[in-house]
Amino acid sequence: MKHKEQIRSRILEINHQFIAANKPAGMPVQADPTGDHSLLELLNEYARQELFLINRLDRPVSGVVLFARKQSSASRLSQQFADRKVTKRYLAVTENGRSGEEVLDHWIKKLPGSAKVVLCEPGEKGAQHCELPVTWLAKTDRYSLCMLTPSTGFSHQIRAQLAFSGAPIKGDVKYGARRKNKDRSIHLHAWQLEFAHPVTREKTLVTAPLPDDVLWDLFYEKGIIEKNNE
Repeated sequence: MKHKEQIRSRILEINHQFIAANKPAGMPVQADPTGDHSLLELLNEYARQELFLINRLDRPVSGVVLFARKQSSASRLSQQFADRKVTKRYLAVTENGRSGEEVLDHWIKKLPGSAKVVLCEPGEKGAQHCELPVTWLAKTDRYSLCMLTPSTGFSHQIRAQLAFSGAPIKGDVKYGARRKNKDRSIHLHAWQLEFAHPVTREKTLVTAPLPDDVLWDLFYEKGIIEKNNE
């Protein structure tokens, strides 16, 4: 019952074809070696069926995760991601932010034996070219808020590219932040997913409310973003 109540409050949209949920930072999307309850496990229990995971988020990241309820819908939704027809919007709080708009451009590759990615040269084994549009929304004395709209979904892409540009995400010590957050989260939130409904093809927008956090609240109070995205 506890798990059912826990997951019910996290569901953003549910229908016969898919479930969209707001993953809290610190919870794995699917089972990992820690044995901690995963979002997929809790949703399977809630929906009383085996769901199909469509997109993933790193454990310290919060926000929208999409699950299909049918194999046919899973195939159609996954194809939209593969064809880069899904619009993904993230919000991040960073150190050393800037203003205006820019497109970060890097070649990255995964560090052997690690999930971490590093800068590399074109043509190197495993090299991936990444472009990341960034809109800088606001600044405080210490931090900046930005919106990111990646078309690709390479592992750690947003975290790495912001760090390589000199603006690591708050709490992301793996990529150069000054200090970690107490709960080991990082200030990166998968805010919105926009895609075509797998059956009706109607445009579908799912928005995940921001985490309950002093720093997110600061930007909310400044009127830059709406905490509950109403």
